[in-house]
Amino acid sequence: MKPNSIGLGLRNELLDAALAGDIDADFLELAPENWIPFKGRRLETLAKVAENYRLTSHGLSLSIGSQDPLDYTFLKDVKQFVSQFNVEIYSEHLSYCSHKGQLYDLLPIPFTADAVSHVIDRIKDVQRYLERPLVLENVSYYASPAPELSELDFICQLLKRSNCKLLLDVNNVFVNSVNHKYNPYDFIAGLPSEKIAYGHIAGHHEEFDDLYVDTHGAKVKDEVYELLDYAYKCHGVYPTLLERDFNFPALSELNGELNQIRVIQKRHE
Repeated sequence: MKPNSIGLGLRNELLDAALAGDIDADFLELAPENWIPFKGRRLETLAKVAENYRLTSHGLSLSIGSQDPLDYTFLKDVKQFVSQFNVEIYSEHLSYCSHKGQLYDLLPIPFTADAVSHVIDRIKDVQRYLERPLVLENVSYYASPAPELSELDFICQLLKRSNCKLLLDVNNVFVNSVNHKYNPYDFIAGLPSEKIAYGHIAGHHEEFDDLYVDTHGAKVKDEVYELLDYAYKCHGVYPTLLERDFNFPALSELNGELNQIRVIQKRHE
């Protein structure tokens, strides 16, 4: 993708607009798990969407930080799916969601040296099997179990030692900075520019003054756009995607938010 590419998360509510080419985006992002189980008409629909937009994928169940063995049956399905639809990037969450079975939530990996080594080994195994770099997203989290490292040090060590890439979610940085009391601008500045594959922004809910919740169900806050602007200043422009999972506004409003990303990008070209 070009650095100034703009994306939107593909949800069922947006399929008609995607088929019509009415979304003002360069690429759409989907969760493979929402498509792999299906055949026939649903995949025919996706093939038609792929005629209008480039596709990236953002998975939900790899569970890269888990103690459970990697699910190679699932990885086989992912490998076939991304090849079939010419999906450019396979990204996942830097978290875990299984322990002797699926837990159906994205849980934080402990920021420890042992966890770094464990996750690096699993990243390398996934990359060997898929024959492509794995792109991992910094996640929002609401508790930090037994940290030995800062979140930033943990992420930077993984990126350096595993040869994976980063999906930089600026909203998650902002939410975490409030919940865990750190400076989001220092965090952004400390990331390695060459590792950023693409980025996310999204809306969040301000539950309390010291508790923000990443929801993907609201308009992006001005503070998040300002942090995105700073990320471009530090690292250069990179492909950036708007996430929206529910409470969908009119398409014109979504396109307006996409255009706001484009405006910020143009400041740094």
